[in-house]
This record gives sequence, structure tokens and C-alpha cells, in this order.
Amino acid sequence: MLPEALGELGLTFHPVTSDAGREDAARALARRMLVGELTPRELTSRIHQRYGHELPLTERLAELDDEYDVLDYGNATVDEVDAEVTAEARRLAATHPQVPAEPMDRAV
Repeated sequence: MLPEALGELGLTFHPVTSDAGREDAARALARRMLVGELTPRELTSRIHQRYGHELPLTERLAELDDEYDVLDYGNATVDEVDAEVTAEARRLAATHPQVPAEPMDRAV
């Protein structure tokens, strides 16, 4: 029933375990970071824990999580990595699939 109900509203149903569902969940986390509900470090940690380096859409965030882990040994600063995470979160939020503005009409 849920896929049909969402379809009537012009929304797409993606099973959570599908790549599309995982990508939508990652975009939601990115939006949460952009509105201040998560820190950049929290975003990368959650993405890395959930998807590792396996989801192409979030690969860069997983790499940035690794960079946080080696800050003491590298040349980057926390502010620099935070800025990269923020840029990547903006990219994710901007690539959200478009949904129709109007609910889809269904033949009765």
C-alpha cells in the first residue's frame, strides 16, 4: 500500500536496502548537516559506518571520514576537512532526484 500511496502523491518509493534508498538516506543526512543537526564529522562517520566505501554517491564522504582519523599525521586541518565535507553535503543535497510538483492522476 505504501508504494501506491506515495505514487498518488507524486513521490517515489525506494526500499531502504536498494541503492536508490541508500542514496536518499545519505541525502537526508547531508541535509541534516547543512541545517546544523549534525556536525561535518558526525555526517562522515555515519556515512562511513552505514555504507563504507561501497556506495559511489558517498565515496568522497567516506574518504573524508578517513582524513579526520589521520589529521594528526597529515597537512590538513579540521577546518579544511569540514569545508570539504560541507561542499560535498551541498553537492549531495543539490543532486536530489526531482519529483513531480503535482500528484499523479490515477485512472479510476
